[in-house]
Amino acid sequence: MALSLAQRQVLQTKLSPQQIQIVRLLEIPSVELQRRINEELQENPALDEGKDPEVIQAEAEQKRSEDYGGEELDSEEYDDSATDQDEYNDGAPEELYPSELGGEEAIYSDEDKYENPLDNADFNYDDYIADDETPDYKTRITNYSDPQESMDNTFTGSPSLVEHLKSQVYLTKMTKPERHIAKFVVGNIDEDGYLRRTAEELEDDLAFRESLIVPHEQMVDIIEQIKQFDPAGVGAYDLKECLLLQLKQREPTPTNQRAIQILSEQFEAFSRRHFERIRARYDLTEDEMHDVISEIEHLNPTPGADWAGTSYATHGATIIPDFVVENRDGELVMQLLDGEIPDLHVSTDYQQMMKDYAGRRNKLTESEKEAVQFVKAKIDSAKWFIDAIKQRNETLTRTMMAIIDAQRDFFQEGDDAALKPMILQDIADKTGYDVSTISRVSNSKYVQTEFGIFPLKHFFSEAMQNIEGDEVSTREIKQVLREIIDREDKSHPLNDDELVLAMKEAGYPIARRTVSKYRQQMGKTIARLRKQM
Repeated sequence: MALSLAQRQVLQTKLSPQQIQIVRLLEIPSVELQRRINEELQENPALDEGKDPEVIQAEAEQKRSEDYGGEELDSEEYDDSATDQDEYNDGAPEELYPSELGGEEAIYSDEDKYENPLDNADFNYDDYIADDETPDYKTRITNYSDPQESMDNTFTGSPSLVEHLKSQVYLTKMTKPERHIAKFVVGNIDEDGYLRRTAEELEDDLAFRESLIVPHEQMVDIIEQIKQFDPAGVGAYDLKECLLLQLKQREPTPTNQRAIQILSEQFEAFSRRHFERIRARYDLTEDEMHDVISEIEHLNPTPGADWAGTSYATHGATIIPDFVVENRDGELVMQLLDGEIPDLHVSTDYQQMMKDYAGRRNKLTESEKEAVQFVKAKIDSAKWFIDAIKQRNETLTRTMMAIIDAQRDFFQEGDDAALKPMILQDIADKTGYDVSTISRVSNSKYVQTEFGIFPLKHFFSEAMQNIEGDEVSTREIKQVLREIIDREDKSHPLNDDELVLAMKEAGYPIARRTVSKYRQQMGKTIARLRKQM
């Protein structure tokens, strides 16, 4: 096989460090942004939080000027730092190296050059000495209210299910070693509240991970104690056991006891809703059978998913909206919630270092030249990060305004039927951003409205046509389908073919497979499982 050399041109798109920063920051919600800023503050000593000292000084001078009726004041009389700054400027060279950040090149003589690692990366010291303007990254559409007022309206979940169960371990009469085993078992309970692993598997895990040998009887006993924890039904191996655990923790009424017997002996028949067969087998009246069905249907098949009463408590998460939209006398006003994000600026200490190096740039030692490179890199990183936050907030604001404009009827009425068909490309066209950018903005972001808190993805849906040829959103179609299923005769629920006819009569001609898909997405079971006495 002969080897050959050939040249070819390849067009590749490479993101700059600043672009990568922006892309990463776009994807995270407000809570994660605060954590990300804290991480950057710890990692980059050239990044400081709080107002820029130069801005504070300017504001103080402005206030003093106003206090003296607008008369000009001698800055040296009120600002001791002004003299130091003037002394430095008098001694600093006027012509510095070209900026690698896009600034205009300065003209300098050969004698000003020196051989050092910076020669291959020409830069202007001025870019790292003073930063008079603090980037206004705290972009808002309006400042009509205190951001904290909006932050108060958040979903705050209670401790996670695992934390809730572990707290109950300490309320038992277990020994310290048994509590250690119990906490390990609790850690294996999934988000629905089920223990999907057998006692033998848990014993093997402890033996392998911790070299801890647990007798089988002891493991079984600990698991049985956990099954008595709150919420009722937690720790079960399957749905049948979960429902029975809940029934056994209730008051032992005649209906309760019949329900336990039926689930224990006829779980498969009950799950298939063969109620007449069950009623005949146990010689129950229609009212008695109805009471048993009601008793069982009021049990929770997933006790862990909403043990604290809200779906948001599943992971103990705090849902903090990124935006607030209010209807103020017919005008929709949007606010980007960034009240907890600190002011950021480049460290004055690092800028002072660059001043010192610039003042004697022809006399730097090798170690000092390396220090210049280090300081330069850290200041670059700080500036990039500050600018990335500014661009993130500008992008979020612009995107949210486009969504509000497209879904104005919903934000005014709060009715899902008012949502218009809208895809990511529609907002991309309105804002001029790429579809991938809109996707990142809408991911994990929430907006607080007068009608509740919604994820941004709530406002996107495909378009379909009704019987009149008008475009409607799939969300509207799902709402109509949900209403039809909710109104159906539960003793003779509609199958998918009958739902197709009902939807067509309502003015929405959709295929059977579409009905089946939407029904499943709404959590509605097939007709046989929706049947009631």
